Amino acid sequence: VSLVSPTSSCTEQEKSSLLQLLAGLSQDGDLTTSWRHGTDCCTWEGITCNQDRKVTDVSLASRGLEGPISPFLGNLTGLLRLNLSRNLLSGGLPLELVSSSSILVLDISFNRLTGGLSELPSSTPARPLQVLNISSNLLTGILPSTTWEVMKSLVVFNASSNRFTGQIPTTPCVSAPSFAVLELSFNQLSGNIPSGLGNCSVLKLLGAGYNKLSGTLPDELFKVTSLEHLSLPNNWLEGALDDISKLINLVTLDLGGNELSGNIPESIGGLKRLEEQGQLCKPVQSKKTRSSFQ
Repeated sequence: VSLVSPTSSCTEQEKSSLLQLLAGLSQDGDLTTSWRHGTDCCTWEGITCNQDRKVTDVSLASRGLEGPISPFLGNLTGLLRLNLSRNLLSGGLPLELVSSSSILVLDISFNRLTGGLSELPSSTPARPLQVLNISSNLLTGILPSTTWEVMKSLVVFNASSNRFTGQIPTTPCVSAPSFAVLELSFNQLSGNIPSGLGNCSVLKLLGAGYNKLSGTLPDELFKVTSLEHLSLPNNWLEGALDDISKLINLVTLDLGGNELSGNIPESIGGLKRLEEQGQLCKPVQSKKTRSSFQ
C-alpha cells in the first residue's frame, strides 16, 4: 500500500503577488477574510488553480475594490483569465498585464482607470491575449499602433465609453486572423472610417458610434461580408448606402444621426438576417450646432 503525498499549495511567489494587489487597495471587499498568510492561495475567494496548483483565474468582479491594479499580477505565470470589472479601481492599466505571456482574457471594464494604452514594440514576442475589455473607464490618448502587431490571437477588443482620440486602428485586421469584435463607441475618435477594415475578413461586430468620424463609408468595408452588427450612429458620416446590401450577414444596422444622403436602396430588403435597423435619417441640426437627433 502506497500513500499519496498531500497536494502542495500554491507557490510563495504567487501568494506574494496576490497579496501585493490586496495591500495596495483602499477598499478590499472583505477579501482579507480569506486572503491570509499561512493559507493556500488556491483556496482564496475569487482564485482558481489548476492541478499543478498554479493560479489560472482571478475573478473579482463587482467586489467594491478601490485603489490601483498591482503590476505584480503579471508575475502569475499561469494566469489565463483576469476579471476585475465593475469595481472602483483607479490609476493606470499596468503594462505587465497587457504584455503577459499567459493571459488570454483581460477584463477591467467599468472602473475608473486613467492614462493611456502603452505601445508594445513590434519586436515583442507574440502575446496570447484573445479578449481585451477596457470599456467604461476614463482612459485617454491615441490607441496604439504597434501593440496589435504582437497580439496575433486577438479576437475581441472593446474600448467603448472612454476618452480615446485619434483614428480607428486597423492593425489587428492584418495581425490577428481571428479578430472578430471591434467596439469603440462613445469616445472622441476622428477621421475617416479606415479602408484597412477591409482586411478584417472575419469581423462580426464593428461599433464606433458617438464619436467624431467623418467622410464616407469606404468601399472596402462592404467587402467584409462576415459583418453581423454595424453600429456607427451619431458621427459626421456622409454619402450614400448603395452597397449596403453586400453585407449579406447583417443582423443589426444603426447609422442614425449622421449626414448620409440619397435613397435607402431597395436591395436592403434582401438582407434576410436583418432584425434591427436603427435610424438612417439625417440629424436635425448641422454638425456644428447639433445637440439632438431624429
